[in-house]
Amino acid sequence: MVPEKILIPLKLRIEEAEFPRELAIEVLFLLQKHYGYLSDAALAQGSELLGMTLLELEELATFYDFLFRSPVGQYVIHVCDSTICWMFGHQSLIDHLSRTLGIRPGETTRDGLFTLLPVCCIGYCDHAPAMLINGKLYGPVDPFKIEVILDDLRSGAVSPKPEMA
Repeated sequence: MVPEKILIPLKLRIEEAEFPRELAIEVLFLLQKHYGYLSDAALAQGSELLGMTLLELEELATFYDFLFRSPVGQYVIHVCDSTICWMFGHQSLIDHLSRTLGIRPGETTRDGLFTLLPVCCIGYCDHAPAMLINGKLYGPVDPFKIEVILDDLRSGAVSPKPEMA
């Protein structure tokens, strides 16, 4: 259950909203931030708060690349696979990350540290190829830079949870 110190202001904000469903994404991000992902229980809580059906929230949660319906690692690596990033070596980055982390896209490392996900576009085309890790942009990246970034993350030199919403 979301702590009262978060829930009370959220309920007040929803009550004050002319159209509470307009806050759906914000509420889903808040629930995800608290639980780590959007479990069925989290969606049910969002449904109750917003007066929306579970199906409506499920549709939103499965549409957006930055909402997670299953547990993810401490660091979520989104590798851009837009046309520009693809032209500048996106696939070699995915391959390198897969080999280095021992996972395929869509999977999480056994230690729960990293999840690797392709994403349609992160809007960082002038720095292609690019990736996002927990909302922080990196680009242009190559295998060497990726190793430095992963080492920094493993050592704790980089904060694990920059804000997404």
